[in-house]
Amino acid sequence: MPPPLPSPFLQALRRAAPSLSRQLFPSQPCLQSSIRAIPSPRPLRGVPSRPKKQIGHLVGRIQRLSTVAASETSLSAAGKLNSASRFPDSSSNAVAYWLLGSAASVFGIVVFGGLTRLTESGLSITEWKPVTGSLPPLSEADWASEFLKYQSSPEFHLLNPHMTLDEFKSIYWMEWVHRLWGRAIGITFVLPAIYFVARRRVSKPMMLRLAGIAGLIGFQGFLGWWMVKSGLKDDLFASGSHPRVSQYRLTAHLGAAFLCYTAMLWNGLSILRANKLLSMNRTMASQTLASLSSPQLKIFKRCVAGLALLVFTTAMSGGLVAGLDAGLIYNEFPKMGLGLTPPKSELFDKFYSRDPDQKDLYWRNALENPSLVQLDHRILATTTFTSVMALSAYSKFSPTMRAFLPRAAKRGVHGLVGFVWLQVILGISTLIYLVPLPLASAHQAGSLALLTWTLVLGSRVWYPSRAAQLFAQRLGTMRSTVVGGGTVGVGNGLPLGTVAAARTGRHFLKRPEIV
Repeated sequence: MPPPLPSPFLQALRRAAPSLSRQLFPSQPCLQSSIRAIPSPRPLRGVPSRPKKQIGHLVGRIQRLSTVAASETSLSAAGKLNSASRFPDSSSNAVAYWLLGSAASVFGIVVFGGLTRLTESGLSITEWKPVTGSLPPLSEADWASEFLKYQSSPEFHLLNPHMTLDEFKSIYWMEWVHRLWGRAIGITFVLPAIYFVARRRVSKPMMLRLAGIAGLIGFQGFLGWWMVKSGLKDDLFASGSHPRVSQYRLTAHLGAAFLCYTAMLWNGLSILRANKLLSMNRTMASQTLASLSSPQLKIFKRCVAGLALLVFTTAMSGGLVAGLDAGLIYNEFPKMGLGLTPPKSELFDKFYSRDPDQKDLYWRNALENPSLVQLDHRILATTTFTSVMALSAYSKFSPTMRAFLPRAAKRGVHGLVGFVWLQVILGISTLIYLVPLPLASAHQAGSLALLTWTLVLGSRVWYPSRAAQLFAQRLGTMRSTVVGGGTVGVGNGLPLGTVAAARTGRHFLKRPEIV
């Protein structure tokens, strides 16, 4: 143990402590006064001296940067404090990636559901048990029980009266996987949604949207059983006709899947787009918002929105075609029989009217007559193809579009043209070759891919109102905080990106950028 210090030394150390603290840890006013009080040293030979004006400018810049950095730090601390008690203004990128992954899973189940319908497997499970139905038959007795239930369905009596147990197992597994996949989508959506909401990783509007998507997933499961239930009865068509589910319920089931996929995809893209905009500096973000709000893009934006609605409508008409097996008639293109359209008496057949006054003649034929349903699908598909090509020509040859359309949107139009050509080729091939399984499945996937790329194009040209509002709020908050503190403002001084550069010390000796 060293000997204790004498008491006179301790007293002297206490008296010198204030002066030592001021010398070792000077404050900004002291530092500025000390810099001003130091006389200019004599320049050394061969070494250029720094003028007083440059030294003063450097000191002032350090003060401004430190004050802005302190303001930004206080804003971020306030944001963390607010986020602890309420939802954040913007959702996390992790939420966006999870939504896009969920959309990819819905894309897969839509394609697999088409395969289930094409293989006549959808009616193999005659009961709907959301919980206990997750387990397949585990014994031969269970398989015999399931097969006995299927033997009481109209599909077995009219279509598969000679089916064996092994053949039944093949179609049963298709439908079981389809239903299990749907349950997995529900679980992998609801549980992460609860986690993200509990951890405050989503904004309040996004929380409400997630709740709506979760409800839509549950409603989709109900629509699936409602559709299957229609195929277990033999009162849809005349006696002896091919058993099938209701084309109305099939289209509703397909439409709900498309809406669920669209909601997941669009919200995921919106989160990524908003966070990218908020991470930009003030100049770049302002330029991006200004270009997207240009009046010259108004017509193009409306065309993209109309095209998305047209693609969705065409896909739904394809659901009617699938429900009525309308693709198995008139297997040539572009003609339908002897002309471009069948005879009028065939298109508007009185057989499909149920009203004594035939008031429902036109709309029932449009929804229940296979000939007219296929013609309507052809017209919608041709209109979609023509619209995409017209949009491509407009973006390429219009001087206004060449000047104002963003480069990413131009690339999106090129991708849209490729997808629509692929979809047309798949549709015609499916028709000519009598709806083979691979082509029909690829054609259904192509419709969803075309809708996907249309929405991607829309995300590149539509104005991000929510992100722009958040950007304006943050900019206004920082401006009021910095200007209220008596220092340089964001609007008339340093840009937002300079604060990060100041922390790394890269721009201390550069001239500040005035925005």
